[in-house]
Amino acid sequence: MAGIFDYLKWRADIPLSVDPFNEVDNLVLAELSYTNFSGIVPSDGSEVRLSDACREFFSRHTKQEIAANKSFTAKAPLLMEEMVEGRRFGSMALRCYLDESDDTHQVAAVTFRLEDNTDYVAFRGTDGTVAGWKEDFNFSFMNETEGQRLAVQYLNGINGNLRVGGHSKGGNLAVYASAFCNRQERILEVYSNDGPGFRDEIVSREEFQRILPKVTSIVPDSSVIGLLFAGHEEPLVVKSSALGITQHDALTWQVNRNRFVRARLSGFSKLIDKSLSNWLESMDDESRQKFTEIIFSLIESTGQGRFSSMSKDKWKTTESILNAIKALPKDQQQEGLRLIGRLGLSSGQTILGYLTGLINKPRTVPVPPDSTPTLPEHQ
Repeated sequence: MAGIFDYLKWRADIPLSVDPFNEVDNLVLAELSYTNFSGIVPSDGSEVRLSDACREFFSRHTKQEIAANKSFTAKAPLLMEEMVEGRRFGSMALRCYLDESDDTHQVAAVTFRLEDNTDYVAFRGTDGTVAGWKEDFNFSFMNETEGQRLAVQYLNGINGNLRVGGHSKGGNLAVYASAFCNRQERILEVYSNDGPGFRDEIVSREEFQRILPKVTSIVPDSSVIGLLFAGHEEPLVVKSSALGITQHDALTWQVNRNRFVRARLSGFSKLIDKSLSNWLESMDDESRQKFTEIIFSLIESTGQGRFSSMSKDKWKTTESILNAIKALPKDQQQEGLRLIGRLGLSSGQTILGYLTGLINKPRTVPVPPDSTPTLPEHQ
């Protein structure tokens, strides 16, 4: 089955004047933004041609290095090799590179000048840092994260006729920045590629409602991330060659000519969506914030800044987290376990309902209203 690398092989020589910008072009550029352009693409308004950026990147990084990186976004730089060969992207220029993170946020963006004299502003999705994932959790109880604020600031600094997009968290930032920037009228289209949605307090705002007609939300048929806080627009569902949550890797999305292969949301996706909705609806903002703070205080107790570092020594990481739980005050121990237990209960009830519906034998199983596991006493 064909993906975006095949798309570039087949159609990269067709200029935008012949076949205008499309949904697959959007994903190519959103994925390319995962490339580390630090020291290659200027942070100011000056431009560098794609061919020069490609040459400089591969003078610093080898293909063996890229192949050794197991992240699903690691292959993003390889897109450049196909792009520079064709007329569609060969003359593209890059500018305004941003890559900023600290303990509270992670945001990265780059602007692509296309041959049709428009710009595509790409916001990068979540990287492997703990700070990046923590900000994703913050979407559940904050009306504006620091990353969203910086995304608006970034978009305000870009002139011209714009398309805006991103993958994963980048899709959320693209929609948010487009809704709350200072000049919506210059935005042609907005793309959220399996990006999480927004709280009702955001969706109901006038600025958000104005941008909605320009937003295309694209999700794979077994989407999980893209259905979080979704519901403000009907997503475009596409076929993936992967299974389950691994469909979040957009390189697995299937392409036919200049469009994605259409699909329907799977039973798996609907099931997970219902489980997460039940969990989120059962918690107020204060509980969601407590849950996030407790979970990430445990993760941060490992002393690792990236999840890839944790996976290299799973036993040490697990031991650090268990010790951190025991070191928490008793009320926080129980609060964290209670919230995690609530997620498990909401998921379990949904799964039970789904399975009993399949075999058409409804049954009820009593579930304690607030069943909470307990930790052993301090040794």
